[in-house]
Amino acid sequence: MISVLVAFSLVNAALAAVYTDPSELPAHKKYDFIVVGAGTAGNVIAARLAESKKTSVLIIEAGRSNTGFDSDLITIPFLGPTASPFTTFDWNYTTEAQEALQNQTIAYPRGYVLGGSSSTNYMVYTRGSSDDYDKFAEIAGDDGWNWDNLFPYALKNERHVPPNDGHDDSDQYIHDIHGTDGPLLTSVYGWPADVDKTVIATTQELSDEFPLNPDYNSGNMLGVSWMHSTIGGPFRSSSATAYLEPALKKRSNLDLLYNTQVTRIIQTGTSDDDLPLFTQVEFARNSSAPRYTATAKREIILSAGAIGTPQILLLSGIGPAAELAQVGIDSIVDLAEVGKNLVDHPLLPIQWNTNSNNTLDPFFRPGPALDAALDEYHQNKSGPLAANGVSNHMGFFRFPEDSEILAEFDDPTSGPGAPHFELAFANGFFTTSQQIPTSGSFFSMINVIVTPTSRGEVTLTSNDPFAHPNIDPRMLSTDYDVQAMIGSVQAAQRFTAASAWSDVITGPFIDSVNATTPEGIQEYMSLWATTIKHPFCTARLSSVEGEGVADGQLLLKNAAGVRIVDASVFPIIPAGHPQAMIYIVAERAADVIKEAHGLPVWYLN
Repeated sequence: MISVLVAFSLVNAALAAVYTDPSELPAHKKYDFIVVGAGTAGNVIAARLAESKKTSVLIIEAGRSNTGFDSDLITIPFLGPTASPFTTFDWNYTTEAQEALQNQTIAYPRGYVLGGSSSTNYMVYTRGSSDDYDKFAEIAGDDGWNWDNLFPYALKNERHVPPNDGHDDSDQYIHDIHGTDGPLLTSVYGWPADVDKTVIATTQELSDEFPLNPDYNSGNMLGVSWMHSTIGGPFRSSSATAYLEPALKKRSNLDLLYNTQVTRIIQTGTSDDDLPLFTQVEFARNSSAPRYTATAKREIILSAGAIGTPQILLLSGIGPAAELAQVGIDSIVDLAEVGKNLVDHPLLPIQWNTNSNNTLDPFFRPGPALDAALDEYHQNKSGPLAANGVSNHMGFFRFPEDSEILAEFDDPTSGPGAPHFELAFANGFFTTSQQIPTSGSFFSMINVIVTPTSRGEVTLTSNDPFAHPNIDPRMLSTDYDVQAMIGSVQAAQRFTAASAWSDVITGPFIDSVNATTPEGIQEYMSLWATTIKHPFCTARLSSVEGEGVADGQLLLKNAAGVRIVDASVFPIIPAGHPQAMIYIVAERAADVIKEAHGLPVWYLN
């Protein structure tokens, strides 16, 4: 019996078929396209491909529904940081021991839910630097991926909406660079903070180092801007709510199967070019359940993310042949870089004590303030919980051209408009690695190295698809990354040393009292640095023969029938919060796929 997806309240409205058990799929049905992963990119691809009535599309998601038990965590914006890790919405991965972090193993959150990590992330919307897009296009050997040619897809993806608190946001972003009728809802902050005026005052006092940028989504992201979030009204906007739900309501040619994990893709023959042809996808509910298969007549699109996609490739016999042999998998396509080049943004929070009575700290702790805020949210869909609790401003910065760090190391950025580091400004005790104090009022700055040079890998622990892979991001393993983080923290300390903060900050939080020298900052870093949850490049594209995993059209190399559309295929990590660029790339990728199969495209250059 076909299951009804409570997540979308489509008991009688859904045209699509929705399944929660692979045994429910119609026997012997073949699809034109099978999309593996109903995450940020996968839902874009499935929804756009299903726009053509001539196609049939199956999308398969390992994780759970985005409604039901605990769904407030991925619906109420303020609660977003509590959606992962160690919840039913998360894969609950952990890393290998990280040498630079005193050999700690750290949680490595990835979304295990319809919407993927767009349902569990912190909702920050930054398109990134135009230089990043141009570098992507250069490595892909296809100008269609550059900033100018992808900008129409940025507008297509987005619908910028008024903030939930109703304040006048007319001077807080550049109106004509934002979409107005796309599926993904974005907005500026929905709850004011006392520190907002102090942040702005600092950009005026220290304008040479920390200038105000009217909108970091213009392609020029340097400076401090009002932060944009994927929030519409009082709710998170994810790829599940923006793309999948409307498609399920409208499209009878789209099938969804969730609570089911893809275990491998299967070679079924050879192509006209004598390449291994993959047309079947194998899946099961768990390790002891029966395995099922479905067939794609045109393409399999892997959108399982920077951890899931390389794991599926390796399990399918696609990857470094010698490593596959070690876990008993026969090599079909020997691609040395599958699972390699894992790159992620390291994050380091730092906090100060403040004399403010209007921070968000009471809402970070169980108690009457949080209870009252929850009541207000549920009754009126208003208040602090209807907003992003991370920050109202965010800044991106470069080290000066004459700085010691750029004299010692090659510049890792994609161009002069791309940042080296990020600072975000939190009106409370923000952390993902420390214990939150039970009392006190705080101001936090979040340091992120957005162009790191450390590289790690994803490898198999065994040939069991239900065993978590080894994840080793090797965070802060290069001298550049360490020095860049020290430089970022020093910039944060200069920011808070501005006179605008003299009546706000009373001193550093105890954890960072010794972070006053490079050595002290590095010691602090080894204790409290962690991932910001932005893994990329584990199946990276390259137009160069013999390099990379996919080509400039995102097609799996040395094989036929498979394309990769997710963070794993990016050749570089975006120098910012990446979900916007993933959405935008996926929008064009859908047109690339359509054009390859003679289907109408929206726009393609």
